[in-house]
Amino acid sequence: MSELKEQRWAVMSERGCEATRLPYADAAELVRRLRGEQIRGLCVITETAASHLSPAKTGTNQPSSNNHPERPHRAAKK
Repeated sequence: MSELKEQRWAVMSERGCEATRLPYADAAELVRRLRGEQIRGLCVITETAASHLSPAKTGTNQPSSNNHPERPHRAAKK
């Protein structure tokens, strides 16, 4: 199986981690959709790298769907 077809990719933006566990084609499609919504700082990274980053903050102050449901939120730095 090609790594690009494995569900090991994540999408990051200026808001944080938008989604994880995606095949690369789905991650690229999400990047295109978010770019159309004027979201900046978009990139596709591995899920392993994304596991060290915070979930995306949306306008409702809720993380986007498909974000690390099993991972606890980090405490804010003071």
